[in-house]
Amino acid sequence: MTTIEKSVDVQAPVRAVYNQWTQFESFPRFMEGVDRVVQVDDVLTHWETSIGGARREFDARVTEQHPDERVAWHTVDGPEHGGVVTFHRLDEHTTRVTLQMEYHPDTLIEKAGAALGMVGNRVSGDLKRFKEYMEERGGEPGGWRGDIPRAPQS
Repeated sequence: MTTIEKSVDVQAPVRAVYNQWTQFESFPRFMEGVDRVVQVDDVLTHWETSIGGARREFDARVTEQHPDERVAWHTVDGPEHGGVVTFHRLDEHTTRVTLQMEYHPDTLIEKAGAALGMVGNRVSGDLKRFKEYMEERGGEPGGWRGDIPRAPQS
């Protein structure tokens, strides 16, 4: 498994930043290689990606979610990965978004990309674009404010 941890400070209140992050269907606007995300239900999303010439589809499940604090997920099928995004109030108008992700590169190209830090660079770019997206939008988007407790480990 390969682990990535990246952060970005967003000039917006924690509630607004969290609310936008939970709008999963907007991810293609700032995540490179993400073509489409469909919110199937409160915990399941379906992803369509095109990365490095490889088109993939997979489902991911939210495993824990607490408003203004964290969203954790793991894939149900497809490329094996999971992680957590946390939201930290730095002050009334600034939020630190920290993404921690573990993934298992499958193909030789994915393994080479992991070794060269390409996925980490992509995540940094995605967080930077999220910051720009939030700061340019202004105002608070809608968001799902439900709480999903962490499932017991099996």
